[in-house]
Amino acid sequence: MTRVAKWPRAGRLRRAALLFLILAPTLFAAWVMNSLLPAQGLGWLDSIMTGLFAILFGWISVGFWSSLAGVWVLLKGGDAYAVLRSAAQAGDLPTDFRTAILFPVYNEDPKMVFEGVKAVRSSLSRSGQASHFDVFVLSDSTDPDYWVREEEAFAQAAREEYGGCRLFYRRRQSNLKRKSGNIADFCRRWGADYRYMIIFDADSLMSAEALTRLVKIMEARPDIGIVQSPPKAIFSETLLARTQQFAGHLYGPIFAAGLHYWQLGEAQYWGHNAIIRLEPFVKSCQLPRIPGRSPLSGDILSHDFVESALMRRAGYGVWLAYDLEGSWEQSPPTLVDELIRDKRWCQGNLQHSRLVFARGFFPTHRALFINGIMSYGSALLWFFFLLASSAEALMAILATPIYFPEGPSLFPDWPKYFPAWALTLLSSTALLLFFPKFLSALTVIAQGRARAFGGIVRMTLSIFLEVMVSTFLAPVRMLFHSLFVVTTFLGFRVSWSSQNRDRAGGLSWSAASRFHWFGSLLGVVWGLSMYLISPGFFLWLSPVAAGLALSIPLSVLTSRVSLGAWAARLGLLKTPTETQTPQEVQELAAGLSSPDPVEPLALPRERGFVRAVVRPETLGAHLAFSARRRRVSPPRRAWFAGLREKALAEGPGALTSLEKKAILNDPGELTTLHWAVWRLEGERARRWGLVD
Repeated sequence: MTRVAKWPRAGRLRRAALLFLILAPTLFAAWVMNSLLPAQGLGWLDSIMTGLFAILFGWISVGFWSSLAGVWVLLKGGDAYAVLRSAAQAGDLPTDFRTAILFPVYNEDPKMVFEGVKAVRSSLSRSGQASHFDVFVLSDSTDPDYWVREEEAFAQAAREEYGGCRLFYRRRQSNLKRKSGNIADFCRRWGADYRYMIIFDADSLMSAEALTRLVKIMEARPDIGIVQSPPKAIFSETLLARTQQFAGHLYGPIFAAGLHYWQLGEAQYWGHNAIIRLEPFVKSCQLPRIPGRSPLSGDILSHDFVESALMRRAGYGVWLAYDLEGSWEQSPPTLVDELIRDKRWCQGNLQHSRLVFARGFFPTHRALFINGIMSYGSALLWFFFLLASSAEALMAILATPIYFPEGPSLFPDWPKYFPAWALTLLSSTALLLFFPKFLSALTVIAQGRARAFGGIVRMTLSIFLEVMVSTFLAPVRMLFHSLFVVTTFLGFRVSWSSQNRDRAGGLSWSAASRFHWFGSLLGVVWGLSMYLISPGFFLWLSPVAAGLALSIPLSVLTSRVSLGAWAARLGLLKTPTETQTPQEVQELAAGLSSPDPVEPLALPRERGFVRAVVRPETLGAHLAFSARRRRVSPPRRAWFAGLREKALAEGPGALTSLEKKAILNDPGELTTLHWAVWRLEGERARRWGLVD
């Protein structure tokens, strides 16, 4: 039996060992926790606290054992089942097919998207592999300004030649099923022309070497359906983003290696920076609509977890190429942006509760569904545990001790406390949370890579800074994730909005106050109450209460680019991509910072609709994508005439987004408006940017 054929058996044995490593300490810790509770406490409250603690202790144990497995894999030089070894044994890429690189976008900054496209195509051209790849920008943008700007950016990018790497652009009129529907539309239209597709996010970047290796893995291993690369954050400037970027670069490799060790060919797909075999994806990974009217029904939002489970059910492996370099992404710049994104992800992950027991899924992917649910559900459990602990502390202070319980007794029943056990339990929990960070640092030092993080001293100081920031923000995330879970089950559906990727944007005090006032008030009231009633318990609760009470200034300060720059000047929170920047990252940074070309008309690119009406070049680019003219009914012709009259008299600001899209969708009306605008004079012409 070959090594490839042995991996399912090895995976079962490894996961059985992981299950034992989680359950045995968890049961012991739960027994210790139950013995520490007051003997005269409420039985039902004690049971709740013990049960919650057991679930949460087991939850954080997964990360601990994954980090240990990752250290083992990295220090011994890799894993025998690593899929990247298949790429090393493969030859040149075949010439009988191309691989599609997809950039699904939704109201994203077109400059960021197309500069990323340019960096990818340039890297492929330098490597000599450009002719093996085609790039598709698949737009779901609904904002007319973004829509026109995308067309302008594509028109410019399409004139550039990169060694045969072709560039295509398509915008959907309907956003059915969001990103998954966007990709499904590509598969229906062009999937038969390609063997593989590599999915990007709007802010993703990958090197030609990484792209080529992914294709070689798939060619060498026809049993694989998806290979996920571990993307690392770049371009982080705010203090929060820099701490998360540092954490991802330092801790990420051991966790990725650990996940590979336990999952092997039953890994999960993260939705981007991954290669997919198209034929089984089209045949077996069509997403069902969850039936019913509950908050967890409807279109599947977190499609990537489900698609990986469907791919595995079809008989193909899903692997994490933990040791693949050259894969990057960007992260939210502020805590508010992160939480807004998490709100959308929360509903999608909670939907997986409807799929855990679906027919045909492998146990590992059922566990991954539960893992996705717990990534948000654990916050609510932590919150309940803290509330139960507070209630237990109040009972210990306010309740009258019963020294002589009912029944015959020669001696009083004194309250019993076990400080040594309590300290041991606290230490073990802290070990599970923080020891992986220490292991990551030791692994980097052992591999001789500490200089890439600023050296041993600066790396150590950076770890303390990252731990401090993450510790203070953890209660804030706990509260909001708890609210997201509750509101999802109450039926409050989330809207699909684009992610804020503005690296220079900071959070104002007023915006932070509106977002965090409730959590701040809760932290003050909760902490002050415990301080007055039970000062001893307040010491245990103080990190949580302080994080909540200070959530407004914490959110504002961590959003500051100036504080991120201060840390960088001190050599803190450095990452390998900053100390030795890859050429692809350099090119993308240069492109994003380059000024827009000077134009005769001073029309900002943000005013896409106005540019389509006024600029002949933009109008021509837009009409090139427009459908052929259709016959317009008299009522609709009269409606367009009213829109045109309003636009000419009051300017583009008088039109709604729907009215602008209607004009853009009608080539004849748009052309008529273009000629009419150019005949305007005075103030009316100024509104359209024709005169200063």
